[in-house]
Amino acid sequence: MTAPVAHPSPNCGPRRNGLRPSLIVLHYTAMSSASAALERLCDPAFEVSAHYLIGKDGMLWQLVDEADRAWHAGQGRWAGMDDINSRSIGIELDNSGAEPFSEPLMTRLEDLMAGIMTRWDIAPAGVIAHSDMAPTRKWDPGRRFDWRRLARQGSSVWPEPAAPGDFTRDAARFGYDVSCGEDAVLDAVRQRFRPWATGPLDDIDRALVAGLAARFGIDRDTP
Repeated sequence: MTAPVAHPSPNCGPRRNGLRPSLIVLHYTAMSSASAALERLCDPAFEVSAHYLIGKDGMLWQLVDEADRAWHAGQGRWAGMDDINSRSIGIELDNSGAEPFSEPLMTRLEDLMAGIMTRWDIAPAGVIAHSDMAPTRKWDPGRRFDWRRLARQGSSVWPEPAAPGDFTRDAARFGYDVSCGEDAVLDAVRQRFRPWATGPLDDIDRALVAGLAARFGIDRDTP
């Protein structure tokens, strides 16, 4: 993989409390072009950034050093943790959310993630959507993103359905902040694992989340 183009953003700072990246958070830009997104992510007036931006053509920019804290996640929680910015690497993808993600973009993302996961010892379960950690206010990378493709390469996780259980309990064990409410969590789950499902919570949803909890559930008694 060719090296990323350096395009430093001022919108960053040190990670707090000695934290290291244990998550990768994926976003879409929802802007007219990668160049427009690059300008926004480097404009101090907007106070937003990411570590990396990938264009539809596979062009890769690095905006913030991986050791530093980019301002990409905002308020939210995952697996009982807050300050996700201090705990994560943020990757912006040039996409509106209403179109397929291009092959050059996906190929570049896979190569980039492999390196990040190795450098920081990030497990596949630590690769999440922006919508996973902020279900009430974010929808990226959206229903068009191919999570199953990443899971096949060991770069994310995919559920193996289990016996349907308690949706809220199992969603919390997998990592969702269930204080957001069942509807918001259900929408986040479906965006990622069952993108074209509609209607009320059903046993398919319960089975998928039960499988995720069984295989990748967090132990909240462990510091």
